[in-house]
Amino acid sequence: MARHSASVLMASFQENYEQLLRFLTRKLNGDSQCAADVVQDTYVRLAKTSDVAEQIDNPRAYIYRVAGNLAIDRIRHDRRMSERFDGDAQGTDIHDPKPGPETIFLSREQIMLLDRALEKLPENARAALLMFRVEGLSHNEIAERLGVSNSMVAKYIGRALKHCRDALVVGGEK
Repeated sequence: MARHSASVLMASFQENYEQLLRFLTRKLNGDSQCAADVVQDTYVRLAKTSDVAEQIDNPRAYIYRVAGNLAIDRIRHDRRMSERFDGDAQGTDIHDPKPGPETIFLSREQIMLLDRALEKLPENARAALLMFRVEGLSHNEIAERLGVSNSMVAKYIGRALKHCRDALVVGGEK
């Protein structure tokens, strides 16, 4: 009886091959290559049903059920693989905190431009800027060291910053 079921299934599979392929192509979003693979998997699965002892009432429906289930399995497998590779891509996207060669070169160039700009500043403006930015001194402390007023310190720092900014902008346009 089981041999009879298997031969009926194979005959029904051969009769419905084209329709089954179209059905699976639609189910798999138009991917005809994947549909052909699932049809092949369906054939292999049906060939293994010779061990089934029960009679299959509707061979065509059984074939479509097997093919549909295999298509769903394929879709799930593809999603899992896609998620795995997407996750791997995120995991391998490691940020290196060190600057690249281009960044290093541009930074060195800006430092040279800034050094040149600082050299051209008047002594008190350069000293006020360096004490403020590098040493972190307050305006009061700078005023005491330079022997000027707080407002003069603010003017020195403002002029020095503007001069350095302008030097970097002009130097960057070369």
